Amino acid sequence: MPSANRWMVLAAVIAAFTPVIVDMTILHIAVPSLTLALGATSTEVLWIIDIYPLLMAGLLVPMGTLGDRIGHRRVMLVGLCVFTVASLAAAFSQTPEMLIGGRALLAIGGSMIMPAVLAILRQSFEDEGERAKALGIWTVVGSAGGAVGPLAGGFLLEYFWWGSVFLVNVPIMALVLPLAYRVLPQGEPNRAIAWRIEQALVLLVGLVATVYAIKAGAKGDAPLWQPILAAALGLGLLVGFGRLQATAASPMLDLSLFRNPAIMAGLLMAFVSSGAIAGFELVLAQELQFVVGLSPLEAGLFMMPLMLAAAASGPAAGWLVSVIGLRTLSAAGLFVASASFAALAGVDLHEQAWLSGALLATLGFSLGSTLLAGSVAIMGGAPAEQAGAAGALEATGYELGGALGITFFGVLVSTVYRSSIDLPAAGGSSIGEAATAAARLEGAEADALMRAAGSAFTAAHEAVLQGAAALIFLLAIFALVVLRGRTTVAGAHG
Repeated sequence: MPSANRWMVLAAVIAAFTPVIVDMTILHIAVPSLTLALGATSTEVLWIIDIYPLLMAGLLVPMGTLGDRIGHRRVMLVGLCVFTVASLAAAFSQTPEMLIGGRALLAIGGSMIMPAVLAILRQSFEDEGERAKALGIWTVVGSAGGAVGPLAGGFLLEYFWWGSVFLVNVPIMALVLPLAYRVLPQGEPNRAIAWRIEQALVLLVGLVATVYAIKAGAKGDAPLWQPILAAALGLGLLVGFGRLQATAASPMLDLSLFRNPAIMAGLLMAFVSSGAIAGFELVLAQELQFVVGLSPLEAGLFMMPLMLAAAASGPAAGWLVSVIGLRTLSAAGLFVASASFAALAGVDLHEQAWLSGALLATLGFSLGSTLLAGSVAIMGGAPAEQAGAAGALEATGYELGGALGITFFGVLVSTVYRSSIDLPAAGGSSIGEAATAAARLEGAEADALMRAAGSAFTAAHEAVLQGAAALIFLLAIFALVVLRGRTTVAGAHG
């Protein structure tokens, strides 16, 4: 590839990568709108949201391996086509089941694009200085993409229908595809590399069955044998996956890295932090629109302190870890996040907007710092020859944390909501179902239902945030103990 094309390559892969990142957060703002439009239940909403990171968690590593085997350019181009078709399917879905399928297809396309980005940048930039600049630009765009997702979703929903949050991907991909086809390097495929897709399928089926068991068991409207059978299947497959990784000649994930306490602590921090951000965003978006009464755009603006602070925390935390050390940064980030959740549980989002914004910024910065500290612990604790395996484990843990965070926040909110609402028959199992029912009622009756649903949802929101605060507080103590003696970045290697 001519060296003059390398910056065009960077532009192409960033343009391809941005919609994949934005799609991780843009839908949170659209949940109230699509709930009403499709009549989705609380369980269906959770599947719509978390099927995307759940499938990404299982497919990122095998799709990266497939790129090594047949060429990352080819995999990315196919991924772009899949992502475009999936965006159209999701945008024009007529039922919750169709939208879940569209989101699943989006995840398949996204999992083909994301691993190819870094591999293509590595091939295109041979100079280490230029490569560092290119990776820096990629990191900033990635952070910004996740941050602007709720705002972009709010803006689109202010003027268009909920499907526009997916349809916006289509013109972007229409520009990216010919550019990528023209400038992406061919690379050198290695047919000798084994592609173990069966390992990923075991992990994916195990995860989906386990998450189904949690959701069906919590809602309680399915025969008891269904969640029990799903839990047995899911946990059995996950145990089988773990044994397969321990015995396989070429495992998908090197689970032996869990034996290192620093890596285990880092993975837990990344898992819990990504889950807390994703789960809280989803609950907050519903509270702001269903209870406080904000428009989608107003809700997106309200959430910006959380997202911008999380995006800005990376560079700042990278400096802090060299000044105060890995252990101190990890524990401080977790303690502050715990305190922020506890404080947000008692804040009136409607009457105390400025205090809410300050607490959201504090929470975003502390959780973002913890994510960075987790990455330092993982990569610093891994031997140089296992850096790739550690990176794969971290990426999987990050996506899995986001998916399960959405599941647990959503299930716990729904459970507390059902036990708190004064009108259980009309209120359904979620505030979205109550809003759907209220739309069919007359004025006074609809107002009474939404007041009861709003009070129940606020009580559920507060209880879940208090639970999250307690869990993160315990993780902070765990990090203090496990990372003892690892006071610097260099210490993370020891």
